[in-house]
Amino acid sequence: MIAFEVQDMTCGHCVSAITKAVLGVDPAARVNADLATHRVEIQPGTADAAALGHAISEAGFTPAAIPRAA
Repeated sequence: MIAFEVQDMTCGHCVSAITKAVLGVDPAARVNADLATHRVEIQPGTADAAALGHAISEAGFTPAAIPRAA
């Protein structure tokens, strides 16, 4: 699971744009976006965290990687 905090994700349209961007680079990914916590969790298919973060950035958002819990 790869997680990002996206503070500028503020509405349903934002969630849709981020989901579309992620699926554009990794069609097999599962995306769960929570507006209340500004958290996007991605179960990737083939893409790595860098590619997914870049896709979110290219969609106009500012993702901050959330480190995995040990």
